[in-house]
Amino acid sequence: MSLLVIGTLAYDTVETPHARRERALGGSAVYFAAAASTFGPVRLCGVVGEDFDEVHLQELRARGVDTSGVERVPGKSFHWGGRYGEDWNSRTTLFTHLNVLEHFHPKLPPAFRDSKFVFLANAEPKVQLEALEQCPERKFVLADTMNFWIEKYLPDLQRVLRKVDGVVLNDEEARMLAGESNLIRAARKVLEMGPRYVLLKKGEHGAFLIGRDTHFSLPAYPVVEVVDPTGAGDCFAGGFMAAVAAAGNTTPGTLRRAMLYGTVTASYCVQGFSTEDIGKRTRAEVDARFAELLEITTV
Repeated sequence: MSLLVIGTLAYDTVETPHARRERALGGSAVYFAAAASTFGPVRLCGVVGEDFDEVHLQELRARGVDTSGVERVPGKSFHWGGRYGEDWNSRTTLFTHLNVLEHFHPKLPPAFRDSKFVFLANAEPKVQLEALEQCPERKFVLADTMNFWIEKYLPDLQRVLRKVDGVVLNDEEARMLAGESNLIRAARKVLEMGPRYVLLKKGEHGAFLIGRDTHFSLPAYPVVEVVDPTGAGDCFAGGFMAAVAAAGNTTPGTLRRAMLYGTVTASYCVQGFSTEDIGKRTRAEVDARFAELLEITTV
């Protein structure tokens, strides 16, 4: 499967009600690749600084991730710090140091340019557009975004939405982008902006897939103990896109199964800090939890 992710490789400093981790491996592309590589090879494009430990790239390569699209430049890697509340739904950003990410322009190796399935991780819309221009053979593109880009870079984001097949949003982002308080109406208004599908993430309350002729929802997998929810959304996207790429099509049945796989990979992510849990999972383990989730959600 020719699955490509363009996004961040980073260090995260995370505080939870129970523990703290300094400079743990993070970044949208890292989480996506850790989840998607459970299904098959993944191509990764991003930028790191001189401080980024080579062992992290070696670990990704050991899982079948092609890191030839990772550029190392002078300076420090992207570093984010955040604190979670007791209910895990509230998160406070303590700091964001863009560092080398501030001047990042994706440069896809020639071998990546035939990628059929592409994930544009959360980034400035102009960067996402630059990446898209280098994927002439793309078949299905999913994009992520955030409140900051919606508020400050809406015209560029609207250009992205006209060029992608799907967009990943949480409920707050969907309402903000559409200017609608009702979540279903908000999703339908986003569809009018260009994408064929909207994936709505609702954390512990599950996820929705809404298309022009599609509506599918499912609960989150019941995780007994949440350790760190950082990266769960990117792991969801990784499981979803990997399942779609492995199937090689976007039929309604494939997309529904992909939603379950995304939910499963996200559930493994929150069971550990960084990629400590999802980064060790096998396809057999993911399939076993998929079967459990399918049983939970089937009448």
